[in-house]
Formats: sequence, C-alpha cells, structure tokens
Amino acid sequence: MYIKRKLEGTILEYLKTKEIIAITGPRQSGKTTLLKNIQSNLGKSVYITFEDIKDLNFFEQDINGFAKKYLSEYKYIFIDEFQYAKNGGKRLKYLYDVFPNNKLIISGSSAIDLTIKAIKFLVGRVFIFNLFPFDFEEFLQTKKNSLLGEYQKYTKKINLNKIKINKLEISSAINTEFNDLLEEFIIWGGYPRVILAKTDSEKENILKNIYNTYFLRDIKDVLGLIDDYKMARLIQALSAQIGQLINYQELCAMSGYNYLTLKKYINVLEKTFVCKTIRPYFSNRRKEVVKNPKIFFFDTGLRNFAAQNFGKLDSRADKGQLNENFVFCQLTKKEIGLNFWRNKIKNEVDFIIETSGKQIALESKSQLKQTKIPPSLSAFIKLHHPKLAIIASDNYQNPTKLNETPVHFLPRWIF
Repeated sequence: MYIKRKLEGTILEYLKTKEIIAITGPRQSGKTTLLKNIQSNLGKSVYITFEDIKDLNFFEQDINGFAKKYLSEYKYIFIDEFQYAKNGGKRLKYLYDVFPNNKLIISGSSAIDLTIKAIKFLVGRVFIFNLFPFDFEEFLQTKKNSLLGEYQKYTKKINLNKIKINKLEISSAINTEFNDLLEEFIIWGGYPRVILAKTDSEKENILKNIYNTYFLRDIKDVLGLIDDYKMARLIQALSAQIGQLINYQELCAMSGYNYLTLKKYINVLEKTFVCKTIRPYFSNRRKEVVKNPKIFFFDTGLRNFAAQNFGKLDSRADKGQLNENFVFCQLTKKEIGLNFWRNKIKNEVDFIIETSGKQIALESKSQLKQTKIPPSLSAFIKLHHPKLAIIASDNYQNPTKLNETPVHFLPRWIF
C-alpha cells in the first residue's frame, strides 16, 4: 500500500534543478518507499541501494566504472542508504561536477553531516529534505480518509508563518472525533508500518524492531559505538524528561556517561532523529533561563516504547508531557523553528515561534474548561508583547485579548 507523502510534491519540483537531492530521516519513516515510487514514474531512471554490498563497493572502489554503468545510461540516479559510503561526499561531488546533466537523489537514515561524511565537498551542490514519520494529517489520510477534507478545512485557517488565524467554528462532535483519533496517534506515533498494523501487539513489535534496528545499524555499524547499552539507558532516561529542562546530572548518573560524552551523544540522537533539544528564548540574561535546553522525541510511539508505557492517556502521569511532545512533533514536521521561555521564578511558556522578527507564544494544556490565560503565558505577554498567543488543549474556545496580544484557544489536533 503506497501512501502519498507531503514531501513527494516538493521532491518532484526540485527534480528540475541541477543540485543533488538528499532525503534524510529516521529508519522506517518511508524514505525507500518514497524513492521507489518517484523513480518508478520517471523515464531513464534507476534505483540503487548501498545495502547491496556489490553496488557499495563498486561506488567506493571504481567511481569511473560506477559512472559508466549508471550515469551514462540513466538521467535520474536514486541511491538509497547512502550513509554506508565512507567517502561518499567526495565521490558524489565528482559525479555532480563531471556529469552535470544527470540528477542524483540520495537518502540516508541520519542527518546530512553523518550521511555524507565530507559535507564540505557538497556546499552549494545539495538540497536537503527531511522525511519524518507521519504527521497527524498523513495519519488521518491513512486511518480515516473520510475526515481528511474536514480536517484540512480547519487547518487552512491557521498560518503560523504569517501569524494569522482566521475565524473558526468547531462543533463538539467533530472535536471529540478528532481527539479520539489523536489519542491513538500520540500513543503509537507516526511510523508508517505502525499505523498500518492491525493490533496493538503488532504495533509494539514493530516499534521494538525499529528501536533494535537503530542500535544495530546506526549505533554500531555507522557510528561504531561499542557501549551501546549506555546509549539505551540514556534514551530511556531522556524519555522521562520530555518537555522538561534537561537534567544533565541525572542523565550522567543513569547512563554512565560523563558530562562531555553525554552532550556528544545527545547530539548523536538529534542527528539520527531520535530526540531533539530546543533552546531557551531570552532577552534578559539576568532574569531569564539562557542555558539548559528542553528535550523532545521525534516520534511519541518510539518514546512510549523507550518508556515502556502504551497506556491510555487519561490514566497516565505523563499525559501533559505527551501532549506537549505532540505539538512539538507537528511544528517540527512543518520545519517551524522552536524555542521555549522560562524565567528565574519558573514562569514558563512551552514554545516560542519567531518569524519576521515577531513572536508567537504557544502553551500546551491537557485540559482547559474556561477561557483563562495561564499566569506564565500572561507574564510572557506582558514582558515581550508577542504578536499572537495560543493555548493548545482538548477544546476550542472563543479568542480573547491581553493588552494588545490576541489569545486563541485551539484544540491541539489542529496543528
């Protein structure tokens, strides 16, 4: 079953340019399926994977022979699992410079500075795109396509890049239906095979396979880490800290890493699309937190596997953390840059979005029964005067205003 991804249209558009296209993202997010589908609809194209040791060795040991076999015959050359090429950047630059009429499309399961070891060779020659697990809209397309048009009707009214929210009218029945689907999505995440699985036990087994494959391939084969058991302990410890300031002392104690090694491997987890840190927003170093980041997982299903908890949200102590992580995932998949705000007296706003020199403050709440602005958000608005403030919760309520800042109360699924 092929499920069309949002990124597909972008890739087709960039096929017209001369630059190399690099598609990165976590394992089993659908990169191979996407490449094969695009390639199958193009003339004079070929699909290669560097999981095939013969093609990998051919590329590494005889680049001219590789070029003669593939680039002389095909216009579009798709190379999957490119991260296995040890000196891939230099060889790719050679192909790009010597064969300007060919189009190279590569994919890899880690961020570009791991996928292509010598990124300096490709400066000005490559466009990089991330393919994440499904967002909630792609999940709906797969699970309940009949609701997709209704969902898009609402989401089109919100444009965070232009800091604009048009008038919304959301019935309680529609809101309940989307919230029920959202709970499944938050518990199991957006990996394509997980979404297509029929039973909870099958979903859990697929997540286990994704988790174990990550350690086997990215951690051992690509990065060459021997003490992978420490990395497993680190991921488990981070799963308990989502949406919170990173506690480095606690993480060092739980993982066995020293401080510098810990920071290095948190960076590895970012580059391999497991977790991501977001930095604090500040304008006054004396009154606002400026150092410790917050941590989130790229996929809530993988996070729940690491935490070994697939329970219903209402029975969970980490419900608020998961709801916040969902908002993070949705905005990150839209390539929206995020910070958070926290002052020295522990007022905190979950997300600050800065666009065109203006701020949007976004606070995630599990439930909100009345149109009431949380004190921390109120403090940020009074200090920083953002262009827009949003409270994401289970429900929709009519907007209000604080000072000159419009404050919208939106259901989190709308992101």
